[in-house]
Amino acid sequence: MAVQQPRPFGALIGCFFQAAACSDSHCLDMNGQRVKPRHLKSPRCPAPRANGMRSGAGLVLAGVAAAGWVEWCEVRFSGVRGERLSQEEAERERAGTAGDRFPFSYTMDVLLYFSCLLILFLLWIRVKGLEYVLIHQRWIFVCLFLLPLSVVFDLYYYARAWLVFKMCSAPKLHDSRVRDIQEQVRRWKGEGGNRFMCTGRPGWLTMSLGVGKYKSTCKNIMINLMDILEVDTKRQVVRVEPLVNMGQVTALLNSIGWTLPVLPELDDLTVGGLIMGTGIESSSHNFGLFQHICLAYEIVLADGSLVRCTPTENSDLFYAVPWSCGTLGFLVAAEIKIVPAKKYVKLRYTPVKGIEKICEKFSRESKNKDNYFVEGLVYSADEAVIMTGALTDDAVPGQVNKIGHYWKPWFFSHVETYLKNNREGTEYIPLRHYYHRHTKSIFWELQDIIPFGNHLLFRYLFGWMVPPKISLLKLTQGETIRKLYEQHHVVQDMLVPMKCLEQAINVFHDQINGKICLNKSFIVCGIDGNRVSSGNIVEVYPLWLCPFILPSNPGMVHPKGNEAELYVDLGAYGEPRTKHFNAKASMRQLETFVRDVHGFQMLYADCYMTKEEFWEMFDGSLYWKLREKLKCDNAFPEVYNKVCLAARR
Repeated sequence: MAVQQPRPFGALIGCFFQAAACSDSHCLDMNGQRVKPRHLKSPRCPAPRANGMRSGAGLVLAGVAAAGWVEWCEVRFSGVRGERLSQEEAERERAGTAGDRFPFSYTMDVLLYFSCLLILFLLWIRVKGLEYVLIHQRWIFVCLFLLPLSVVFDLYYYARAWLVFKMCSAPKLHDSRVRDIQEQVRRWKGEGGNRFMCTGRPGWLTMSLGVGKYKSTCKNIMINLMDILEVDTKRQVVRVEPLVNMGQVTALLNSIGWTLPVLPELDDLTVGGLIMGTGIESSSHNFGLFQHICLAYEIVLADGSLVRCTPTENSDLFYAVPWSCGTLGFLVAAEIKIVPAKKYVKLRYTPVKGIEKICEKFSRESKNKDNYFVEGLVYSADEAVIMTGALTDDAVPGQVNKIGHYWKPWFFSHVETYLKNNREGTEYIPLRHYYHRHTKSIFWELQDIIPFGNHLLFRYLFGWMVPPKISLLKLTQGETIRKLYEQHHVVQDMLVPMKCLEQAINVFHDQINGKICLNKSFIVCGIDGNRVSSGNIVEVYPLWLCPFILPSNPGMVHPKGNEAELYVDLGAYGEPRTKHFNAKASMRQLETFVRDVHGFQMLYADCYMTKEEFWEMFDGSLYWKLREKLKCDNAFPEVYNKVCLAARR
């Protein structure tokens, strides 16, 4: 039997640089010819990711694809296939009988290559130290470990959701699970209730940047509620448990022709987090925040009782729950409004230049009720793309863009092409793809974690594993990285009145000698009355704009007047490109501006305010009334003590 020659490890590296020359719309086949990629369809399931293959079939296809690339590398760099195969094997291959070598032999080659990479990585850790590698070459750790772990993580939850869906077991088990939660609370009370309670969900699983310190000091109440309970199309209501995420919701509802009026972008955002915190989407200018599409909550109180609250039943509790961060009781179910869905979003891209024109265009489109979706991405101090969308069942052939496929460019970079080319455009995007358009790149945070993540070759080979789970990134970041993120990273959503949009952007960008700074940056500035003073340059790009209507309802968040008012969410996510960024000083100045214009800060982000400043921003009258009425003072920490910077690590 002929012995196969060793395959050069350098071939894989050479393949990477050779394929890097491919264009964004083509790749090379096994013969070196430029071809368009084949579109692989993701299977329908109760809770898949919108952006890639998260199933057993997906893993097999990815393995086959990787093996094919390895073989292409060998052929490309070895020259002649006969150098590696005996004459007998070559004849068998030409005769079409060499199929038994594929995919097992090639799969073993792939495993060998990755094993070599792993050994080199471990040796590098040995030489430089784990902390150094995690900080300066974190992408290596993310690509080799966290991406595969994220796949396993998602496969587990996919399999679980599929089984629950097929067995219809969630409604049957819900009542018993709620009774178990009530029993845990009563047991805590029977033990003296000498410490606060909180959910037993690990802090690293949440979407906030930090992990709450209170998790280690409070009594943990285990809440295993992560299923969709009922879809009532007659009443147009879906009843869900608090740990149901947006990926599950869109997968189920869209498949039966329904959707939520407000559906926040990221797959892993949970219903509980969006109610106890808040949630927003580009349809919020018509429907409000996530809390405003909720019709009822079911809450386990500090005494172990279960209550249902609606706008007409226990209304004080209904309006006090949003933004309370689980400090009034444990949410065990919610009823949410649903609306009929359509197949596509007809999305129009309009590049705009000039700060005044950006604000005028964005404000006008946000007030236009014919626009079902409105969103803006600001790419520099005076450049932006404003997007408006409408639901439709009909698409123009050739204009459909399935942006959720793993091989597609990241959405924010795709949008930027309209700005670079200075042209307007219209596309038809499948509804679920549109909802999760920012999932693949975690808005634009992934470019700081995997700098080459949007490269053509990476997308085709490994895009189906992207993004890494935010929870796993938090779990493995370590104290040093956490401190670096705290000092050199911005993740903030500030909600300000639409009438203050231009002023708000100027605060982010700053004014230098009366001229807008024209580099790709926005500036966090100090506030002195109505004057804006120079501050730290914070080159975080893009800046997200999302409008929403804020009703004049009771609760922690409402307009200054007695009527609904149009607000805008300014989202800043990324690493400042400056050596002198002072996170605390900059964020405190920004928080001051937001308070001055009667705006609000999303509570998942780092909060630098004092308690007095916090309650100056939020209306605590109803909240404190309910805290006293429901005897929460000794049962739950107050909301500020859960969200302030000192409460997180």
